[in-house]
Amino acid sequence: MESIVKQSVYLITNMDCPTEEALIRKRLARVPGVERLAFDLFARRLTVNHTLGDEQPIVGALREIGMDPAPARGPGAAGHAQGHDHDHDHADGEHGVARRTWVLMTVAGLAALGSEALAWSGASERSPAVIALAVLAMLAAGLPTLRKGWIALRSFTLNINFLMSVAVLGAAAIGQWPEAAMVLVLFSLAELIESLSLQRAGDAIRSLLALAPQTATVRLPGGEWREIDAAEVQPGQTVRVRPGERIALDGVVVSGASSVNQAPITGESLPVDKGAGDAVFAGTVNERGSFEFRVTAGATDTTLAHIIRSVHEAQSRRAPVQRFVDRFARRYTPAVVAVAALVAVLPPLLLAVPFAASLYKALVLLVIACPCALVISTPVTIVSALAAAARGGILIKGGVHLENGRLLKAVAIDKTGTLTHGRPVLTDVVALAGRPQGELLQIAASIDVHSEHPVAAAIVAGWQDGADRPLCAASSFEALAGRGAKAVLGGRPYHLGNHRLIEELGLCSREIEAVLEGLERQGKTAVVLACGQEPLAVFGIADTLRGHGFDAVRALRARGVHVAMLTGDNEVTARAIATQVGIAEVRANLLPQDKLAAIDALRERHGAVAMVGDGINDAPALARATIGFAMGAAGTDAAIEAADVALMDDDLRKLPRFIDLSRRTWRVLWQNIAIALGIKAVFFALALAGAATLWMAVFADVGASLIVVANGLRLLGEPGRHGD
Repeated sequence: MESIVKQSVYLITNMDCPTEEALIRKRLARVPGVERLAFDLFARRLTVNHTLGDEQPIVGALREIGMDPAPARGPGAAGHAQGHDHDHDHADGEHGVARRTWVLMTVAGLAALGSEALAWSGASERSPAVIALAVLAMLAAGLPTLRKGWIALRSFTLNINFLMSVAVLGAAAIGQWPEAAMVLVLFSLAELIESLSLQRAGDAIRSLLALAPQTATVRLPGGEWREIDAAEVQPGQTVRVRPGERIALDGVVVSGASSVNQAPITGESLPVDKGAGDAVFAGTVNERGSFEFRVTAGATDTTLAHIIRSVHEAQSRRAPVQRFVDRFARRYTPAVVAVAALVAVLPPLLLAVPFAASLYKALVLLVIACPCALVISTPVTIVSALAAAARGGILIKGGVHLENGRLLKAVAIDKTGTLTHGRPVLTDVVALAGRPQGELLQIAASIDVHSEHPVAAAIVAGWQDGADRPLCAASSFEALAGRGAKAVLGGRPYHLGNHRLIEELGLCSREIEAVLEGLERQGKTAVVLACGQEPLAVFGIADTLRGHGFDAVRALRARGVHVAMLTGDNEVTARAIATQVGIAEVRANLLPQDKLAAIDALRERHGAVAMVGDGINDAPALARATIGFAMGAAGTDAAIEAADVALMDDDLRKLPRFIDLSRRTWRVLWQNIAIALGIKAVFFALALAGAATLWMAVFADVGASLIVVANGLRLLGEPGRHGD
């Protein structure tokens, strides 16, 4: 019988850096039944896929290595975990470090400074007063580090806590008590500062959780309105939203009207007008009016909930650079530790160098051996970029796609529903008999109101937009398959149909042909209205362009990206749309398998290629492309799932913004790697030359970590500011 794979999610408040992640991976790898681990360091969440009937072996293993797991409550529960691994007390506020920790750090700092001052004033570094102050400082600030160092030793793990513990105890063993105390205090203080810096990246994701309010005003069966927990609201219930309120759930407006700021979900800069039938999303803000909407998704299934889950999953998937850094760190640390051991042993044996001097130099090398800055640089950078993109309405499904964006050399864009809105609208009314356009549109709409054809719906919608007279009563309506329709209005027979119908009626003339050909060259569908043997008007129907398509194509080309259109529509219509947006390469009349072949051809010619579509109809091509982009994914679960990157609104300008963000992320990643390795190299050389001290090594290690964290956090800026 096949074992059922279960998933357990734990909140671990003292898991906030790759050091703890490596320790947990190593320990849980020895637990039978554990199949997969996923870490979200910024939310302090550990997800374990396992086949165990009882979770106790997992919990027990975690407690063995000093972790304190608690069950996480939902996708964002861990987002509220704060504090630092030096304590488990309540923090002063929602964020930050506990007051007790700051008190201990103050005591430790004063004691370490006192120990140093006594040594500087002439007291022996081995005098009882110096040692007492040093021990007080080490106990006040360093117990968590020493405890975790002991855990690392028991599990044969070379991490920073083990290396620092050896360095501090070694310094004490050779009589360097003031320096041992100062090193431990500086390291503990720097870890606190680093933890607070890392919280910014975590806060960027946690801020998504705060978008949706916890309560909603719901109409009860008796008609009474009551404010209840949003998690208790069921699909189908009606919710009321007042001006200025944040919308709690996804739904469809049933009454009232307003404008809604959708920037938290779609990244749109301007509020969007909402009326009956329009969709609204959890986390967006009602601007001025009041309206009621019917809930379409529970609190755990809203578009916002999908975004939060996707961001959590994306940042837990390692990007290629991060995998490279992890592999490098696994080899780098043991290599430097081996060098330190040789430095401690060989000079005294071969060159008669005093053992204490060689050991001190080796201890400095141990501190330098920690790859913290190198390892922490990649997740901070990736998470910052993912969070910035999500705030701008770009949902990236993993670090690999964020990295690959810089490589894109070609973008294939679907036409219908991507470059265009995907629904026909009335664009032209050409009067042929001198009658008013409003009257002609009234007659055409009176006929087409009885038809369900999309072209007929466009004519009726065109009449509704400027209706100043009611529809006429029509009798004897008859749909003419593939040609149009006919009906009797006011006792007079009318025909409304395409070029073929007018030819069958023998009503074509040079004038009508010229109008029809002019509209068709523009990729529009032409419909002719005739009364008896007299043509009255020609209507132009077209699928209209989305806004900013031309700007998006121009921006892509400016970045050296080739743009092509792939569509199943006819050649004439496709060319007309492509001309308007500035696309030269057009492939029309394509079936889904033809789009796959077109993607392959673009890849052969240009290299990395993206496909932009609706996320459902274009799913095969989206999967074949290097990166698949789903357009207008807000409210569409299938679109979010189908693509590698989901554009939460219909603004194609997000494509060049994504590429800009990818390129900037790549630069920051390698800047951080260069900074981390460069500082290590400098102090490695200084240590070998005997010019580096323990406290200098600590400053170098933690200073490098703070620099790369700050550099990675620069990506939290909106992606839209990097250019259109």
